[in-house]
Amino acid sequence: ANTVCPPPGAMSRAAAKEIPLPEGEGGSRRSGWGLLVTAGVGGTLVALYAVATPFVTPALRKVCLPFVPATAAQIQNVLKMLENRSGSLVDIGSGDGRIVIAAAKKGFQAVGYELNPWLVWYSRYRAWRDGVHQNTKFYISDLWKVSFSHYTNVVVFGVPQMMPQLEKKLEEELECNARIIACRFPFPCWIPDHTTGEGIDTVWAYDLKHSRGCEAKSLQVTPGAES
Repeated sequence: ANTVCPPPGAMSRAAAKEIPLPEGEGGSRRSGWGLLVTAGVGGTLVALYAVATPFVTPALRKVCLPFVPATAAQIQNVLKMLENRSGSLVDIGSGDGRIVIAAAKKGFQAVGYELNPWLVWYSRYRAWRDGVHQNTKFYISDLWKVSFSHYTNVVVFGVPQMMPQLEKKLEEELECNARIIACRFPFPCWIPDHTTGEGIDTVWAYDLKHSRGCEAKSLQVTPGAES
């Protein structure tokens, strides 16, 4: 019988199928790709965690102070309440720094406290861009861990849940010549000395000397001072 020989190319392909690859060759390629994919996914998760944590963490606290940018009308109302005022100023929950920067442009040494580091860094950039970085400072800090005793002007963009506790804290820490300016929500117990704006742009100003009765105390004559 005649023998049919396969073409040379077919023999080489069949032999290649039967001959196993060395163990390290194909495995190393697969493991290399696996490491690259794992590293890429891991890096993405770390980046997302770094970006999201400063925004999510405040929401997990007992009192959440969300970032809501101040409107142009609110800023003007705050500046109106600062007319004829001097001394240092602090913005509690300074957000992107627009109140601090606006106050610095009016000549105040202004400071902002904000828990979100991304907003603090952006605030510093804005202050530098607007040429008031020498009159402003921004700190990454929890407002409940800061003493405001050396400030004479305090601006607050708060939420109703925090106002009673903050009212007590400020009354204990501030001097009688301090003025507290509340935006969006008033303090529960203090009676405002001045009010301006409407709706969400309403601003309330409280002179602490009236809330404490400092003027009445200063008018009292001590027994040793009587003639």
